[in-house]
Amino acid sequence: MQQLSEVKNHSVSVAPMMDWTDRHCRYFHRLLSRHALLYTEMVTTGALIHGDVPRHLDFNPEEHPVALQLGGSEPADLARAAKLGERWGYEEINLNCGCPSERVQRGAFGACLMAEPQLVADGVKAMKDAVSIPVTVKHRIGIDRGESYDFVRDFVGTVSQAGCDLFIVHARNAWLQGLSPKENREIPPLKPEWVLRLKLDFPGLKFVINGGITSSDQIAQHLGELDGVMVGREAYHRPWFLSEWDSLMDHPSAPLDMDQVEAQMVDYMGAQAKLGVGWFAVSRHILGLRHGQKGARRWRQVWSDHRLKDRPAAEVALLAQEALKL
Repeated sequence: MQQLSEVKNHSVSVAPMMDWTDRHCRYFHRLLSRHALLYTEMVTTGALIHGDVPRHLDFNPEEHPVALQLGGSEPADLARAAKLGERWGYEEINLNCGCPSERVQRGAFGACLMAEPQLVADGVKAMKDAVSIPVTVKHRIGIDRGESYDFVRDFVGTVSQAGCDLFIVHARNAWLQGLSPKENREIPPLKPEWVLRLKLDFPGLKFVINGGITSSDQIAQHLGELDGVMVGREAYHRPWFLSEWDSLMDHPSAPLDMDQVEAQMVDYMGAQAKLGVGWFAVSRHILGLRHGQKGARRWRQVWSDHRLKDRPAAEVALLAQEALKL
């Protein structure tokens, strides 16, 4: 397991993304970057308190360092869930105060919590009292069409008084009505300068920026100004991007080979098959691996072909390799 000091100093991370950053995705991402911090999908406190805990929290040892993102608003429930996360071996607990989906709003958490900073602070304090690992918050810069820097400044100020010293800021508003989650990632304008203002106003806190980051040049620029960078959809759709990150974090390693990464994932699929997990549940995460490469479309078609689901992953891999050569 990584030491907590290493996690606290992480520079580049992959964002928690519902239905995407499951344990199979994180295993794949870890092959591409040895040092990026990886996050789970958001797990609700109710799912942990009333549901199948191993199903929600089990992960591969290779994924370290890995953080658990929680969704919830009741301090006592957050504390119980955070304790489970610590017991399972996660290195950080993150509270979701940024998701704008209607399903999350109905649960009274996500971005709507930004309107109740004292409730967020109470939840953070309850979690910090319950665990010894870091507790962080991921949030937006505002909700709906309000364009007030004072709103996010006051939110950070209130929550930091509960002991949170690291904030992951998606640098755009969350519109709680009228936009889909996808539109909420694209339509509200990005304001990265507001994250820089937060850093100036709270020099004793750490700030990680999220939103619209698609290149290593952007990562390098942000790392020169802030404490970290979180990348979302670009990391999923163009995963080879992760292979550049360790050097950006001053952890250069031997060059990766795309074929070797694919072969390691095929081995992983074989191991998962012995546990009853079909390769199709894993292969969906690697479809962007050969983005931009000649033959990538035909390669993706093989790994997406439902008609091959009953064949061993190793056989499907051979067909995919042949498709690349056509």
